[in-house]
Amino acid sequence: MAYQSFEDLEVWKRACRLAVAVVKAFAKCTNFVFRDQATRAAVSIPSNIAEGYERESRLDVIRFLRIAKGSAAELRTQCYLAMKLELIPTALSQTFIQERKEISMMLQGLIRARARTLQP
Repeated sequence: MAYQSFEDLEVWKRACRLAVAVVKAFAKCTNFVFRDQATRAAVSIPSNIAEGYERESRLDVIRFLRIAKGSAAELRTQCYLAMKLELIPTALSQTFIQERKEISMMLQGLIRARARTLQP
């Protein structure tokens, strides 16, 4: 199936599922600063994918995919910290880290594919 919109992208769907899971996992966290930072990073991933794909420029798409990838790295760090601080269960944090790694690889693939279309 040809690309129709960002909602068709598997990476966007997975990033949305991860964001929902992270928000739920941190919902009862009493460290409000940490909770806010982790949930913002998680929500930023699918949001930036969507924003990039709604732009008209391939360069903008790449830029927003890179921002999404950066948010994924930020979330990965926060998951490691949450695990060490025992803010969420270790197994859940490890699940988030693995899913975040796979999403990051998918984003890198999209970035490379878009960059190739810019080559002369």
